[in-house]
Amino acid sequence: MQGVATLSQSESRRQEVEREILDVIISEGKIDPSRITSDATLESLEVQSMDTVLILMAIEEKFGVYVPIDGQIADSKNLTSFVQSVADHILRPHD
Repeated sequence: MQGVATLSQSESRRQEVEREILDVIISEGKIDPSRITSDATLESLEVQSMDTVLILMAIEEKFGVYVPIDGQIADSKNLTSFVQSVADHILRPHD
C-alpha cells in the first residue's frame, strides 16, 4: 500500500507543478485564461519568442531550476506538451 500512496503523492505534486507553470505562462504571457485549451499553442496565444524567454525565466526563478529551451521543450507542439515538458524537467532529480 505504501507504493500506492507514494504514486498518488507524486501525481499530486506533478499536477501542482503543472498548474503553477500554467499560472506563470498566463501571468507572464498576459494571456486571458479563457483562451487556454489543451490544443492551444504558444503561437495561437500570441506568445512571442521574447515572452517565452521571460516565461521560462519566471519559471526558473519560481522553481530554482534552470530550464533550457531545447530538446523536448523546444519540440512541444502545444501548450499541454510544453507544460508537461517543463514539469518533467523541474521534477527530474538535479545535481
